[in-house]
Amino acid sequence: MWRGLLLTFSFWGIGAVVLRATLIPPQVCPTVTAEAALASADEAALWIERAQRPDGTYLYEYQAPDDIDLGGYNIVRHAGVTMSLYQRAAETGDLRDLPAADRGLAWMTASLYRRDGWAAFQGPAGGDLQLGASALMLAALEQRRIATSDTSHDDLMRELGRFLIVMQQPGGAFLASWRLATAQPDPALRSKYATGEAFWALTLLHRFFPGEGWDRPARAVARYLSLYRDEAEGFDFPPWADQWAAYGLAEMASWPLDEDNVAYARRLAERFGFLVRVESQRRQDWWSNLVHGRQARAAGLGTWGEALDSLHHLASVDPRLAPLREKLAERAACAAGLLAGRQVTEARAADYGSPESVRGAWFTGGITRMDDQQHALSALVRAAPILAATKEERR
Repeated sequence: MWRGLLLTFSFWGIGAVVLRATLIPPQVCPTVTAEAALASADEAALWIERAQRPDGTYLYEYQAPDDIDLGGYNIVRHAGVTMSLYQRAAETGDLRDLPAADRGLAWMTASLYRRDGWAAFQGPAGGDLQLGASALMLAALEQRRIATSDTSHDDLMRELGRFLIVMQQPGGAFLASWRLATAQPDPALRSKYATGEAFWALTLLHRFFPGEGWDRPARAVARYLSLYRDEAEGFDFPPWADQWAAYGLAEMASWPLDEDNVAYARRLAERFGFLVRVESQRRQDWWSNLVHGRQARAAGLGTWGEALDSLHHLASVDPRLAPLREKLAERAACAAGLLAGRQVTEARAADYGSPESVRGAWFTGGITRMDDQQHALSALVRAAPILAATKEERR
């Protein structure tokens, strides 16, 4: 009897181990140093620059196996990619990307729509005005100002900021599009991304122009994001994983945040930490794809890293979030390690027909899009100080 029970328990134990290994695989977070993270970000920036066209636009989408430019374009992502180049300069002090970023900026300034004292980035195709495009253009100018201390674009920054205010609703929310036909915002159109983008851009305006009242609309959207956005905009699994909101909260760290903002930051930390933890358990094989889903593209994983970097900064400044600091550093390091490990190296690129079109990029199913490089670059360059500080603390 006892031998039978022992045998049964043994089978159960073995089954439990096998089940855990297949359904709940261990996390794998490749180790990456601050220096390696910066080197990876450098390679991403070089890919963007090599892929830039003479008019300042970038290669939008590329298929590596067949060496095909897949075409298409998106002005919001153009603004985001340009912002990431300026951001690298702002974070590191290395201004080598400025010429490429300035070409990207010139393409935007050539396509502005102005009205009633405000300006919006419209794009050369014309059409209705997208909040996200102008918000990220403003963020790009703000990162440029941090990097260079050049004040020549200050008036344009204010003009773009006034467009954001035009798009803001009384409760702090934003509408996503200004319709030229009606000369007013489209009341039915919201964006899951543009609200956070506008939030961050407004908080940075307050940094540069602290006496001009930009903090008031920023606080209004911070309250909306913290208390109402998920329900009002119908997100099924709150909080919506909004890395731009994390950027904005981090910029507000010394204002300081109110208790609702702090509670929202905690929820974001839990969400982004969970996303990276799940990603660290995914493998590149059919079973993992079936059970755990495919690995995230760099444009997704990069945004999670950006959020964790921002929330780590917030936890380093606000004592109410200090207990999360160590865990946020761990998750940010994991995201950076995953990104660095998945980037196409010079050696791997040599296997392709056009190595310079592949090197430094991230591919999903053989395809990369320019925002894969944007978000990965931003996550890696902002993770570097966290990695360096963690190394120093462990000595």
